[in-house]
Amino acid sequence: MGWEQDRLDHLVADYFGYHALQIGLPGVPGLRANRMPHRWVMAGSAQEAAPLVEPLQPMPADPALSLAPLADPVALLGEPEALPFADRSLDLVLLPHTLEFASDPHEALAEVARVLAPEGRVVLTALNRASLWGLRQATGYAWRGVTRSRRPLYLPQQGAWLHYRRARDWLRLLGFQIEVGQFGCFGAPMSTPRGLSRMAWMENHGARWWPVLGAAYVLVGVKRVRGMRLVGLTSTGGRRVAAPAMATQRTHE
Repeated sequence: MGWEQDRLDHLVADYFGYHALQIGLPGVPGLRANRMPHRWVMAGSAQEAAPLVEPLQPMPADPALSLAPLADPVALLGEPEALPFADRSLDLVLLPHTLEFASDPHEALAEVARVLAPEGRVVLTALNRASLWGLRQATGYAWRGVTRSRRPLYLPQQGAWLHYRRARDWLRLLGFQIEVGQFGCFGAPMSTPRGLSRMAWMENHGARWWPVLGAAYVLVGVKRVRGMRLVGLTSTGGRRVAAPAMATQRTHE
């Protein structure tokens, strides 16, 4: 969705650090506006990673190997429930509809909490069941004038829609402070540009009159660690450097 891409570009552009990871939907350039020197995009299969720039990089066998920074994100293969990164090694993790298709969404979010450094951020997007698009998906009906008829669903049937409050509660239980919670895509479910343009007035007024009924939402959580205070970057010989993100081999039990 255009709204989601716009939100991601706006958010990640303001987050600084050294190591950023996008998990899932490699065709979505979620990190394109981010300026961190080390960026990865993780896919569940080689076929899913096809939209990314070749070659596809497997995880290194050496746990102490740090991947070199590149202009474009590096493609990796892995599962969100077993991330191949060391504890507290990443500064930003992006989850574009990842939890909706994860086999264990809570475990996947717990893995994100493990690999994020203190004050690191997780940005997730998901579809909102309590919306016109959610109603359309649940009933299978599409409106045409004053009548309704069954038509093919616009959204994938796979995956489970994650309720906004549940995602927010999971983040809080894992030690995150909610920094951003925003809904978008308030228009009626339409599959054609003409239909969407006719419903543009709903987009203009939705944020004011029905703010929690948007078809999609974005959440940003900041990892808080009690008793820890960041005092700056590591200094070596008078030069400020960043510790590398250590890639490790992990298996999901």
